[in-house]
Amino acid sequence: MAIDGIDIVRSLAALAIVLGLVLLLAWAARRFLPSIQAQTSGKRLGIIEQRALDPRNRLVLVRHDRCEHLLVVGPAGTTVVSTDRPAGPADEH
Repeated sequence: MAIDGIDIVRSLAALAIVLGLVLLLAWAARRFLPSIQAQTSGKRLGIIEQRALDPRNRLVLVRHDRCEHLLVVGPAGTTVVSTDRPAGPADEH
């Protein structure tokens, strides 16, 4: 049984499709799972969401306990943009 050019092309096309699907699933897992894990886990600290502002700086929403901090993270350091603290018993008066 001889292998001809059509069989090689079909095999390479199938390999390319499988590799493309694996890369797509890896990208989706990296993109969506961190925020899902942070919201559903019982841990006290987590990164809720992050976005690229430019190639060197990122906007990161971090939660610890029930407090959220919006940070700009880059090569120059980290800057707290805002902090959201939920109202507690002492704050409700």
